[in-house]
Amino acid sequence: MAGDVSGQDPAKADPLVKPKPVLKWAGGKSSLLPEVLARLPRSIDTYYEPFLGGAAVFFALAAERRFERAVLADKNPELINVYSVVQRHVELLIRELSTMQHDERTYYRVREEIPPGKIRRAARTIYLNRTGYNGLYRVNRSGVFNVPFGRYKNPKVCDEARLRAASQALQHAELHVADFEHATLQAGPGDAVYFDPPYAPSSPTANFTSYHREPFGSEEQRRLVGVFKSLSERGAFTLLSNADTAETRALYRGLVMDEVQVRRPINSRASGRGQVGELLVRSAPPRRTKRQPR
Repeated sequence: MAGDVSGQDPAKADPLVKPKPVLKWAGGKSSLLPEVLARLPRSIDTYYEPFLGGAAVFFALAAERRFERAVLADKNPELINVYSVVQRHVELLIRELSTMQHDERTYYRVREEIPPGKIRRAARTIYLNRTGYNGLYRVNRSGVFNVPFGRYKNPKVCDEARLRAASQALQHAELHVADFEHATLQAGPGDAVYFDPPYAPSSPTANFTSYHREPFGSEEQRRLVGVFKSLSERGAFTLLSNADTAETRALYRGLVMDEVQVRRPINSRASGRGQVGELLVRSAPPRRTKRQPR
């Protein structure tokens, strides 16, 4: 699609710019990247990430060329729309973002409007993410985005180099609006699956799982355990991060668990930021076996 303003123009992508997240995301894995990357296989047939969020792990693996292809999913349709537009229409997205002003009045006008068309919707999501309070993505039970204005002095709403680098990385990915179980149905030997679900709350008042209108509660956490174990039994390498809580330890008892400390810069409460304990749960080291045709 070289030269097509609607897609990725390879001539405009800077090969020296490594792909990095284009969205700030509560629970994003940028600060945990070294720990996660060290536990994932060096060579992966298909990489699955069914709780995509800010996609920090995907972009880091893409920069290191550690997978042949990727299957990326999330239940948040606005999030997947952003990545789909970055993948297929990055130049049109850049053009749209470059026209958006940063001030409080514009922010609330953009927040209230749901524009037609996937490119304008993606631009809206990025704009609100970059200019809203503390980089939060939060919706109420009606699915309405309700984060207040962030009062940043000069936020970089349109990072052209980062968007183009992300678009290049996404050329090797499939994107789906899907449940984590459905998104990983085809995973098997030679593949790796990284689960980064909304975390189990560390205290009764710390619950924050409203990234979309369907909260991720205890029942979903238990279902995830079953999917994790099933994938491991099928031969896929599985890795999961979650809060270091008694509930998480009980759910994954008997599996390999590593304790790590991570800095949390984005949280709805200031008390929730700073160093927090997390668990990385993993299956046994993967054995490379020849895959059967799918």
